[in-house]
Amino acid sequence: MSRTSSLKRWPGWVLLLFVVVGFLVYGSTRDAGARTPEERVEEIAKRLACPVCDGESVYESANPASAAIRQEIKAQVSSGVATDDDIVAYIVQQFGAQTQLVPKASGFESLVWVLPAVAFVCAGVGLFFAFRRWRTTIDTVPDDADRALVDAALAEQDEPDEP
Repeated sequence: MSRTSSLKRWPGWVLLLFVVVGFLVYGSTRDAGARTPEERVEEIAKRLACPVCDGESVYESANPASAAIRQEIKAQVSSGVATDDDIVAYIVQQFGAQTQLVPKASGFESLVWVLPAVAFVCAGVGLFFAFRRWRTTIDTVPDDADRALVDAALAEQDEPDEP
């Protein structure tokens, strides 16, 4: 590949990168608008794990402990004083950290969200450089020694087998 053709291709990749980053920023920061109290209760209940059941959220579970947590969430939402994060923090404080399904997006627990993305990007960059190095180390233009080997192999193949 010539230098001019590689220079023509990189703006497209940069544009694609900006578009993807733009969509990610828009998707992570957009507001869903006003929510009803029932929607808030459902969202909070989906963020919490049932303290008795294994692998179920408070929203899905029919256990009496989950029903009591849903009632507590509903009471706090209807009071209108606490935010969603405050309600989750209160439930986690009452029942322990095992009730938190979704890790916090701050502090040490944010690594749960960041590390897989960083690993994916590092793997992609590593593959890019590995493929680039492999492509440049492969000699794609045959020389006279290569042609002589091919001619010898073809000549050997064309010779009749002797009994």
